[in-house]
Amino acid sequence: MHSAPTSRSGGGIVSVLAVAGIVGSLMQTLVVPLVGELPRLLDASAADTSWVITVTLLVGAVATPVVGKLGDLYGKRRMMLACSVPLIAGSVVCALAGSLLPMIVGRGLQGLGVGMIPLGVSALRDLLPPQRVGSAIALMSSSMGIGGALGLPISAAVAEYADWRMLFWGSGALSVLVAVLIWLLVPATPARGHGRLDVVGAIGLGIALVCLLLGVSKGAGWGWGSGTTLGLLGAAVVVALLWGLWELRARDPLVDLRTTARPQVLLTNVASVLVGFAMYAQSLVVIQLLQLPEATGYGLGQSMLAAGLWLAPSGLMMMAVSSLGARLSAARGPRTSLFAGALIIALGYGAAVGLMGWAWGLMVASSVGSIGVGLAYGAMPALIMGAVPRSETASANSFNTLMRSIGTSVSAAVVGVVLSQMTVTLGGRALPSEWGFRTALLVGCGVAVVAALVTLTLPKPRRAPEPATEPAPESAPEPAPVPATRPVSVPAAGPAPEPLAMPVPVDEPPVTQVWPPAPVRIGHEELGPWRDAFRPSTPAWDSRAADQHPHPAAPAPEAETTIPRAQLPDPQLAALHMENAELRADNTALREENIELREENEALRKELDVLMQGLSTWVQHLADDRTP
Repeated sequence: MHSAPTSRSGGGIVSVLAVAGIVGSLMQTLVVPLVGELPRLLDASAADTSWVITVTLLVGAVATPVVGKLGDLYGKRRMMLACSVPLIAGSVVCALAGSLLPMIVGRGLQGLGVGMIPLGVSALRDLLPPQRVGSAIALMSSSMGIGGALGLPISAAVAEYADWRMLFWGSGALSVLVAVLIWLLVPATPARGHGRLDVVGAIGLGIALVCLLLGVSKGAGWGWGSGTTLGLLGAAVVVALLWGLWELRARDPLVDLRTTARPQVLLTNVASVLVGFAMYAQSLVVIQLLQLPEATGYGLGQSMLAAGLWLAPSGLMMMAVSSLGARLSAARGPRTSLFAGALIIALGYGAAVGLMGWAWGLMVASSVGSIGVGLAYGAMPALIMGAVPRSETASANSFNTLMRSIGTSVSAAVVGVVLSQMTVTLGGRALPSEWGFRTALLVGCGVAVVAALVTLTLPKPRRAPEPATEPAPESAPEPAPVPATRPVSVPAAGPAPEPLAMPVPVDEPPVTQVWPPAPVRIGHEELGPWRDAFRPSTPAWDSRAADQHPHPAAPAPEAETTIPRAQLPDPQLAALHMENAELRADNTALREENIELREENEALRKELDVLMQGLSTWVQHLADDRTP
């Protein structure tokens, strides 16, 4: 497979992945304007045509964790290209569909492409330097909301003024564009996982999710007390427990439940379910208030296109706050961003309760809520990636995306129950009452507050340990006496190791070494913990000053450990020297890559200077020509 160069522009990579996120989220709102017309267009009942939306939700939920695991095993870029294939095929099938079955098949294929979004978020960790990852994650996460917000008015305009099949031809063209951009501009990402796909685990998780989401999404129509609904929900619980037991014993689990049980990962996933609930509940309520007839006394009588345009600014607000969220995470940590986002979502619900009588008021309320969603969605992947190893980044992010999908599905069910139980009759039709909408908004507000409280229970980021400057207490036990021998010092970094010398008994005291070794500075990165991704970067060591200062000062030691030569077997010592040699080789390669990037950056700056000079000259000539 073609491998893009690794020196691609970071801004181009982020832009391409953001476009991929917009297209992926666009697929979920693509058919919303057609819901009322699908029974006529496909010659089917309204209950049957609802599967056009449900099947995308089910297939996307099942495929997302599987695609994430495959991304860890075989490379995220490769799997993003693979996800674009069903997106394109599904769009073509839907565009050519003349009956219900081909439409459901095409929408199911589009659901397979939803896994592209968490793959893109995870790839940022492999493709960008740590100091740029925070802002890139925030932009990528906000792109999902932008696609959902802008997709509604665009699809409504196409459905109203053109053939409905153009929606799917357009989505197919966008999918082809995304695939080409990924192929050309996104470098290949390493396959950091090991083992193979857990097929049994994938089937078990798929059965559990289908039972859960099918029972939740169809419970209102089938009846919450019906045998079908209760049977599906009960089967979901049983299969989920059996699946968990299998995953704990599997050699290569689909989802590492031990990693998922870590407090930071577990609580972030819980908060994701709550934030997904709060985000979707507001969108369900606001769009109905805008479209209900004015005769109800609280409806605003807007068309689908007008309602979509009123909601479009909320998607733009998510993009506008992405950089603000990244700065907040850099200064205070993603935990603070998630907490602030949940509170702002609650504030948006409060504004909606007070301003639900005006279209502009609902626009303001939805924009405020979208600000909170943007902050929260940008923080959640950062919290997840900060607590899992690189080899599990894609699968962990995909599981987090799945948690958000479960939150939105439960939100649709709860809001549907509330609105169906609090109704008024108008023209022989039962419509949700004003108090039904207010109750749904208050429920969403309460869930957002609970999400903020859950965020407070997240573990605080640990600070780096202070250097050890004081000797050990006198009461510490003395080490057992050993024969006087020449000690061996194992350096963390520096010149190539000298040949090992045979031990020679001497009377001098043993030499101490620093353990663990200090991080090695390699330009814009360092071999340190992931939590440094949101910290402001420090000036990199200038290799041009190596001739004047060949040995820069090393950081203060953290701890000292005496390792006499007599206590360190020769094979272990040789292994340590070999590992140090490998680390030095990697460090040298990274320094050379850093120098190449600097040279390329300098060349780009020179080209930009020439371009700006030419533009300035052209503007000056244009001004001179217009001067009388």
